[in-house]
Amino acid sequence: MIRRYKCSFCSHYIPRTTGQMYVKTDGSILRFCSKKCRISLLEHKRNPRKLKWTTKYEKKF
Repeated sequence: MIRRYKCSFCSHYIPRTTGQMYVKTDGSILRFCSKKCRISLLEHKRNPRKLKWTTKYEKKF
């Protein structure tokens, strides 16, 4: 059984043998598809709902 993971920031599927995994001190696991996603969440603390290139983007009409 192949398990597919989603990026914790942009919600895109991560291809096998790629991506990065970050384990927080409380034991929770964050998986990222790219360095762009990892830095956006961990260092810049950006909200993925405000960035157009993520699948979590909200259009406000």
